Amino acid sequence: MQDIAYNADLIVKNCSILTPDFNIIHDQSIVIQNNSIVAIGATASLANIYQSKDMLNGKGKLVLPGLIDAHTHTCQQLLRGRITDEYPMIWTRIMVPFESNLQEQDVNISSQLSCLEMIKSGTTAFIDAGGRHMQQVANSVLESGLRGVLTCSTMDSGLDIPPTMKSSIEENIHNNRALFNQFHGAGDERLNVWFSLRSIITCTPELIQEVFAAAKECSTGVQSHMNEYPNEISYCLEKFKMRPFEYLASLGVLNENFLGAHSILLSENEMEVIKTYNSKVVHCPISNSGKGVPKTPSLLHRGVGVGLGTDGAGHSGLSLFDQMKVFKSLIRAFSGVPIFDPVVMPSKSILEMATLGGAKAMMQENQLGTLEVGKKADMILINIDQPHIAPSHNLINTLIESVNSNDVTDSIVNGKILMKNREVLTLDEEKIKYESKLAMKELAIRANI
Repeated sequence: MQDIAYNADLIVKNCSILTPDFNIIHDQSIVIQNNSIVAIGATASLANIYQSKDMLNGKGKLVLPGLIDAHTHTCQQLLRGRITDEYPMIWTRIMVPFESNLQEQDVNISSQLSCLEMIKSGTTAFIDAGGRHMQQVANSVLESGLRGVLTCSTMDSGLDIPPTMKSSIEENIHNNRALFNQFHGAGDERLNVWFSLRSIITCTPELIQEVFAAAKECSTGVQSHMNEYPNEISYCLEKFKMRPFEYLASLGVLNENFLGAHSILLSENEMEVIKTYNSKVVHCPISNSGKGVPKTPSLLHRGVGVGLGTDGAGHSGLSLFDQMKVFKSLIRAFSGVPIFDPVVMPSKSILEMATLGGAKAMMQENQLGTLEVGKKADMILINIDQPHIAPSHNLINTLIESVNSNDVTDSIVNGKILMKNREVLTLDEEKIKYESKLAMKELAIRANI
């Protein structure tokens, strides 16, 4: 019998947990030390082995790996509610004027509000598609305690893009390198910096090749908006006689470190291209539902890594629980009904996309996405002792059908508690909400939106 207990930084006791094979087991404890999970097991068996001054009571709660928003725009919080029920082109009429008028203080408060909303909705890590003043976003992420991947918004062409949003190839690469040099690995490696293309339609072939070359030199990832709109497909077909993913492959730049956001309008050959180069994709169900439905079952069947994203508050809230609900209905109606396959997209697959799929999109599946010894201690606790959740014949199904962001009680990232009993510990919630209201009014006037 062991007389001396090992010291731990944090123990989550008496909880239920989601296992890596998507089963749920009860009466468990999770032991955290030095930012990582060091033990998982029956509470009774671990009680005499580990001790900690910091403890979370998990009674009546389910612990999940933190949700990962694999595509968002933290600079768009102050656009919330503005683009719904608008006729095209939203991008040129509303979003470009909005983004071109963003000042540093706007991005600061928007990114703080994004981090606050993500913490309260169960997201522990995210990939930002990039925008202006990304140093402000980096500072907000570091303060919040979240885990993030950031990049700059990279554009050098496009008739509808104002000159203030376009830069030369040299400037684009310089700006992204500066962000990389300043913040990559910051916050005890919570923050990573990638390179990006805003979209193929706004980047010259020369810029595309330089972006991928710079990312390779820095051993980091590249992301781009891909196959989201018909005009983007037409642009590639007319100019290059190839579809977007085929075009990137022809340039010799596609690899396993590329993430294609949206990826709705994919041809059969493009899905094979993605598989061949082991690139990753991320779907944003609510944002995408007005543009098309992705061929997710075919991608998963090919073994392609697929994550879920929110596409930012301009299109919806930042709740991945909402995205999962909508996604299940979309795929069931679009892919399941025509062939009478009611289980074309099982709840386990959707939950995996929001966790391990997001970790693969971040290129961090060895550290994130499941609750396992040796992985980073990124997790959330959900109050399942509620009438809209319990009792349940299948709790994983109920997670997708009924659980919402307000059911998340606690959030842990890198072993640190960011939210406890719905109280965010790292950010001043009241201050952020107050300043956001003022900033939205000022920005709406300035951008005339």
